[in-house]
Order: sequence, then structure tokens, then C-alpha cells
Amino acid sequence: MDKHNVFREAEELQEYWNQRILGRANGNLFKVAKGIGEVDWHAHDDQDETFLLLNGELTVRLRDRDVVLEPGDLFTVPAGVEHAPVAPTEAHFLIVGPAVTSNAAGGKPAWSH
Repeated sequence: MDKHNVFREAEELQEYWNQRILGRANGNLFKVAKGIGEVDWHAHDDQDETFLLLNGELTVRLRDRDVVLEPGDLFTVPAGVEHAPVAPTEAHFLIVGPAVTSNAAGGKPAWSH
């Protein structure tokens, strides 16, 4: 059992749109990430994806609307719903979801692979 500071962990990430697993509980992973720019449209058919914005601004584009997140905001994309996160400037966030990977690329833009 280790303690993690999500703000420091996000700051230390070297690549955008990659995730670092900080913890596991009740079948869920708690992953910190940072992003800038746009992510490709994608969906996770077998899992919900919850975003908790730590800093910056993150817009989760959905096919019928955009959801703008500010620090402290939490938003869950239901399983099977297409989405495409966009960060106009660097944003740090925590992602919570089941310990499965339904989309290996997770919608990452080609330049981030």
C-alpha cells in the first residue's frame, strides 16, 4: 500500500494521453494522466470512463454536446458512448474505470503513439 499525490504524479508524466496506474480498488483502476490537444473519437463498449479534472480545462466532446470540465469537476462517459476529449492547454486528470482495456489506443491521437 502506497500513498500517491495525484497532482505530483500528473506533473511528472512525460507523455500526453498516457496513463499511470496509482491504485486499484473494488475492480477499478485509478489512473492519472495529462493531455493537450485533441483525442480521436472512440468508445469503450465494456466500461464506463470517469474523469476527475485536477487542473487545466478539459472538454469531453460527445456526439450530441460538449461537456466542459473545470478543476474539481467529475464526469462519467457511459459504456459504449463515443467521446473525444480535448484540452486547449495542458490538463491533468484522474481516470477511474474497471481493470480492463477495451480500446488499447484509448483514442490517443496518432502523434502521441
